[in-house]
Amino acid sequence: MISRRYHRIALVTVFVLALAAGVVIAAVGLPQRIVSGATDAAGGSGEVEQLRAERDTLAAQQRSTDEFTMRIAPELVRGKLEGVPVTVVALGADPADTRAVAELVTAAGGQVASEVELTPAVTDPARADQLRDLSAQLLPSGAQLPASSEPGTLAGGLLGAALLAPADGPAPDPQQAGAVVAGLAGGGFAAPPAGELVPGRLAVVVTGGAYDGVDAAGSAATAAGLAAELDRRGAGAVLAGRDASPHGAVGAARGSGGPLSAVDGVGTGAGRVATVLALAERNAGRTGQYGSGPGATSPVPAV
Repeated sequence: MISRRYHRIALVTVFVLALAAGVVIAAVGLPQRIVSGATDAAGGSGEVEQLRAERDTLAAQQRSTDEFTMRIAPELVRGKLEGVPVTVVALGADPADTRAVAELVTAAGGQVASEVELTPAVTDPARADQLRDLSAQLLPSGAQLPASSEPGTLAGGLLGAALLAPADGPAPDPQQAGAVVAGLAGGGFAAPPAGELVPGRLAVVVTGGAYDGVDAAGSAATAAGLAAELDRRGAGAVLAGRDASPHGAVGAARGSGGPLSAVDGVGTGAGRVATVLALAERNAGRTGQYGSGPGATSPVPAV
């Protein structure tokens, strides 16, 4: 029987995330409307000012929605990851997004087993050969890399072997995990490890928005490949990014058609809640696509 508290949380979750998605979609369309108003309206300075005011109002509504969502977020996720160790990997993410996701993992009853910050060199095609070589050199004894030449997949295999506990084998040695991350740091691919790195059961990869430049698609594919390989280790992984554009990690992952769970909108309170709920869903053996961008099936996993 569903309790009143369960029902109330479910309704609040749907309402908040739907509201947040609506505000974001409306705000995203405003810049183009402002340009059109400025170009097409004869003496349209009044219309431009009106559109700017509308944009500012929507931005304020989004900030208010985010603040409200983050205030109730701990209650929405409480108990969803009870006792589950989670490895948090930042790859081009805004530090505020990574910090907020880590805090919600703790609020959900989980443990942040390790935090690893990867540098932009990981997704730089000019550094791909070096990353491939380093992945092979740093691989812990007894572990295997995937049969792939894609640098993101190889890096994901290396990190998975070092930082995620397999379902049917012994957990990695924390000292070996530290050596792997220190080796990546020495090559310019990661920040130096801070403290002991404990193996996790799940992983969450927090990224930013779209990559730019002529190699944007390749960079996005590398980030998506890294997260997908982490998903094959331990109990799985979730990829979270700021949007779902084709040149972003989330868009690339969804475009590949793979089973990796992905969340867009991690820069918002709704996206951060969806990320932690997606981790809980992955822990139960299920996957999904969440957010308000292309390829998302719903704003949030079922509560």
